[in-house]
Amino acid sequence: MPGSVRASAVGGIPEVRAGDDLGALIVAAASSSVRDGVVLVLAHKVVSKAEGAVVSLAGVTASERARELAAQAGKDARAVQVVLDESAEVLRSERGVIISRTRHGFVCANAGVDASNVADPETVVVLPRDPDASARSLRARVRDLTGARVGVIITDSFGRAWRQGQLDVAIGLAGMRALDDWRGRRDSAGMELRATWLAVADAAAACAELAREKDSREPLVVVEGLERYVTAQDGPGAAELLRPRSEDLFA
Repeated sequence: MPGSVRASAVGGIPEVRAGDDLGALIVAAASSSVRDGVVLVLAHKVVSKAEGAVVSLAGVTASERARELAAQAGKDARAVQVVLDESAEVLRSERGVIISRTRHGFVCANAGVDASNVADPETVVVLPRDPDASARSLRARVRDLTGARVGVIITDSFGRAWRQGQLDVAIGLAGMRALDDWRGRRDSAGMELRATWLAVADAAAACAELAREKDSREPLVVVEGLERYVTAQDGPGAAELLRPRSEDLFA
């Protein structure tokens, strides 16, 4: 049965570099909280860094298209080139923002390329190549080290159509249901629900976001109270949250 949900940011994870054992760093920082049923929520940047998904702008040559977009937006053309490289499709470019569909199928600003919280100003961080695989790997590593069966969510901040502000969403997921389908059930008045399909992984990602500050350097949040959504198997991952293009009314 539903009850309370508690999200706690975890400190103590050092600056992560390519090749670091992120699973071991997580366990060392949050050992007292890691147990069956908890959900470990990680900002994608720490995962990207551990996997080497970092691009040095010194080695990037901007194309003519990148230079055009950079001139319109007042941005570094090399950084724009990385955005283009990470985009399967550029959907819109306006007012200094590039809206892309990434190779993962995410629709977001600048293909998820980010220069914030990066020590080297000549470096940008890109999304993990396969965030669901990253989540599965981290879940397995935590299980090996602790014996605990946890859920793992990897997040990024996305804007939302028709609403101001950004919100953390799940881009990688393992060991937790992405969706809770209430279609066909009945509400408290007995009415059949026909459209209620809860994005519980995104809700957990947003909950975790409230437990940390953007400048806190606390990439890990432990969320308790979601045991009913944690699964024995890894599951289909955050890919289940992507709406098929055939159902996109705005494509």
